[in-house]
Amino acid sequence: MPEILKAPLVVEFPFTRSLGPVQSAFLTGLRERVVLGVRTGDGRVLVPPVEYDPVTAEEIRDLVEVAATGTVTTWAWNHRPRRGQPLATPFAWVLVRLDGADTALLHALDAPGPESVRTGMRVRVRWAAEPTGAITDIACFDPHDGPAARPARPAAHPGTFADPVTGIVAPARLDYTYAPGRATTRYLHALADHRAVGERCPSCHKVYVPPRGACPTCGVATTDQVETGPRGTVTTFCIVNIKASHTANLDIEVPYVYAHIALDGADLALHGRIGGIPYDQVRMGLRVEPVWTDGSRYPDHYRPTGEPDADYDTYKELL
Repeated sequence: MPEILKAPLVVEFPFTRSLGPVQSAFLTGLRERVVLGVRTGDGRVLVPPVEYDPVTAEEIRDLVEVAATGTVTTWAWNHRPRRGQPLATPFAWVLVRLDGADTALLHALDAPGPESVRTGMRVRVRWAAEPTGAITDIACFDPHDGPAARPARPAAHPGTFADPVTGIVAPARLDYTYAPGRATTRYLHALADHRAVGERCPSCHKVYVPPRGACPTCGVATTDQVETGPRGTVTTFCIVNIKASHTANLDIEVPYVYAHIALDGADLALHGRIGGIPYDQVRMGLRVEPVWTDGSRYPDHYRPTGEPDADYDTYKELL
């Protein structure tokens, strides 16, 4: 058994969100270096603001300005800042109740070390040099020894802000190390030799490609290796009309087709891109074969073999 593979894996995509009137006012206010909260029916001021009272679920729109100073209610020291966090040097995550607010805001505190941070300490907003209308317009908090700021007062109507922020695009990213396990490691090593190797269940005798290491139906280990394909049959497919990425391996002109392909000898369909045929001619039952590029571990895409289409009864259990 070769050494189990592992590799860094990054899942990343932009998350686009439209804003309601309260969140729009909050982020537009940050751009103008003003912190806005919202007042509930019982008089509490919530920062960050929400559009519905968390107790009564009533809609709330009474915006108030709170101060840029506040008090730390609790904290935790971050020894190793990660990519995209507010500061590149060690800092404290703090919950800060701004003067005039009744709830706390989570952000970073720039402090020389954990010994200089305490619950109850006074802090002040450090504004970003170039505000954009995002929570990052608060660059972080700094320790503050000055006097308490003014209490909350009614805020200007958000319509008085020029060019209000109506939406944001937030990058979502997950970095981790992926270890596929013994079965998938064997499968990936076989792919490097342009072979598709699955595993057979000793109970129901189904062949799984890619292998799972265990049969999902019977719950027993699958240890017998079975070479499948290389040809297969399109069982189902979809037409992709949204460009996925600018990275080299996904920079594909739309529209294109992704399909479930049942390799010959397999009892589980895998997915792959279909090429070498107009997208509107791809169909269920189409017989395809893999196309490899130089140095590639995986097929770049699958193309028609020229064979007659497979009969529906031969793949209907693999849909």
